[in-house]
Amino acid sequence: MQYLLNLLLSLSLLSATYAATAEDWRKRSIYQIITDRFALPEGADVNACDPAKQSFCGGTWKTIKDNLDYIQNAGFTAIWISPVCQNYEGPRTPYGDPYHGYWIADATKLNSRFGTAEDLKALSDELHRREMYLMVDVVVNNVMALETDPDLSSYMFKDKSQYHSYCPIEWGNTDSEQNCWLGDTKVTLPDVNTQDPSVVSAYTEWIKALVQQFNIDGLRIDAAKHVNMDFWPQFCKAAGVYCIGEVFDADAGKALAWQGEQALDAILNYPMYNALVQGFSIPGAQNMSAVTDMIAQIKQKSSDPTLLGNFLEDHDVPRWASMSVDPQSLWNPMVFNFMSDGIPIVYYGQEQGFNGNADPMNREPLWPSKYQNTTTYQLITKLNQLRNHLINTTNDWVTSQVEVLNESDHALAFIKGQVITVLTNIGSPPQNVSISAHTPFSNSLSTSDILTCRQYAVGSNGSIEVEYSKGGVPVILVPDDLLDNSGLCGHPVGTVTGSQQGIVKKDDSGASTTLLSTPLALVASALTIAASLLTGAL
Repeated sequence: MQYLLNLLLSLSLLSATYAATAEDWRKRSIYQIITDRFALPEGADVNACDPAKQSFCGGTWKTIKDNLDYIQNAGFTAIWISPVCQNYEGPRTPYGDPYHGYWIADATKLNSRFGTAEDLKALSDELHRREMYLMVDVVVNNVMALETDPDLSSYMFKDKSQYHSYCPIEWGNTDSEQNCWLGDTKVTLPDVNTQDPSVVSAYTEWIKALVQQFNIDGLRIDAAKHVNMDFWPQFCKAAGVYCIGEVFDADAGKALAWQGEQALDAILNYPMYNALVQGFSIPGAQNMSAVTDMIAQIKQKSSDPTLLGNFLEDHDVPRWASMSVDPQSLWNPMVFNFMSDGIPIVYYGQEQGFNGNADPMNREPLWPSKYQNTTTYQLITKLNQLRNHLINTTNDWVTSQVEVLNESDHALAFIKGQVITVLTNIGSPPQNVSISAHTPFSNSLSTSDILTCRQYAVGSNGSIEVEYSKGGVPVILVPDDLLDNSGLCGHPVGTVTGSQQGIVKKDDSGASTTLLSTPLALVASALTIAASLLTGAL
């Protein structure tokens, strides 16, 4: 009996301290959520939320938990939620209410607008039950106030010496960007002095406790480049989880300087985002060489391109549909983000075609969409299905790096592992153009485009050709034998199917058993077994 009790205690401690590493996160795909805007409690007024009013609309951690099927059914294996810490509580500001969660007051307290500690823990537990990860947005650089000399008594840091003195930022000056204040004089963002040893100590203790209390798997770090770089290694070491930072810079060299042992595990890939806008948006520059050039720059300057966060939208940039009117101009770069190096991230509402052009209009409520199974939602589901299958059935697809096979003014062909992706920027109307590429495949190898299930035979010298007489659709060519057990293009699920936390095997009767493969899943399984043994002993 005592042995079983000790086993349960040991396993519980192991479960509480298991941390998701960068290696674990590169196998994930992420759905980004603004908590206030994802889902409403039952009975709430679904017509009351106007993003232009910059007010609270009623989303909570519980309503996220209650609607996870929508996310998981699209194949996502992680969510990123907006900050969970206490925000400014006071009269409405010139820029509305802190519905977004980024106007931090006391980071040691939770934001009661979004629920209780029990609600946040329940969300975390439910995600882990589904073998999904939880990423939480954190704001370290600053707090929020309405003046340049605020009363600090309600903040985590209460001494003036724990903040930099007010100064407006001189953009392009690194010292100014890190020590002066974001915001303006209407809503100020007092800059926390992260060089102060007392601040460093308090922040490291806080993040360690937050991660452990709510079993958080990863952190998205707001305004990362506005903090001194040497702060981040100790902060992320204390957190013990994957850290991806916002480094809002289109320059690959400047942005990627923040990835590595000297800073963060990864950054959100703003350099590639800007290149994709240049390459694919309609109307736009349609400069496909911007994409291939950025691929080369990232391979040269990134410590690990497969850990970067790929996106087409977030809460700080315009919705894609507000810039680019043709649906194929969205679907082609979306395929790029899933099939190239890095972790795909989809901002809530992109799958529904939202078109808000900037803050606050790009922070729409999701519920008016009625969570429809749109064409884009279906595309994302298929991309996740393929990506998860490749991760679970190959040893190297997710860690192999993209190689460009060919590029033209209108198209781009690249290979990652054994999968060839061919993209175009011509849009939906048919054009009499094509692209060919030489591949490492043998002649007559049978491949399938998983988006249309059309078969492509490899020609002489491993050549393939894609033409656009029916419009500018993306193409993903996968050798047919690699699709075995994928459930794609007529290939049955068979004996093995992808599961991010393990492999599901089916016996002859069709019954399935999960062979858990990650530490978190193994711990959960062991806890269940130990608990059942203890119940029997009692």
